[in-house]
Amino acid sequence: MDPNAARIGRDSLELAFHMSNILETGLDRHTLSILIALCETGLNPESLAAVVKELRRDSPPPPSSSSSQETAAPIP
Repeated sequence: MDPNAARIGRDSLELAFHMSNILETGLDRHTLSILIALCETGLNPESLAAVVKELRRDSPPPPSSSSSQETAAPIP
């Protein structure tokens, strides 16, 4: 992969993650990157959002922590 393209990809993911945190979506970087990749393959973003909502409704609530504010190091 072109190093410049990789950097742009990381920067874009970081921006999307920051926006996700502002909107309090609760998505971590990994999940967000998967959702972005699925959209890039042509899947409908509204359909993916509906699936995420459905999965959240069906799963137990996560333990109380700041996991939605993930502070892991950026992807190299």
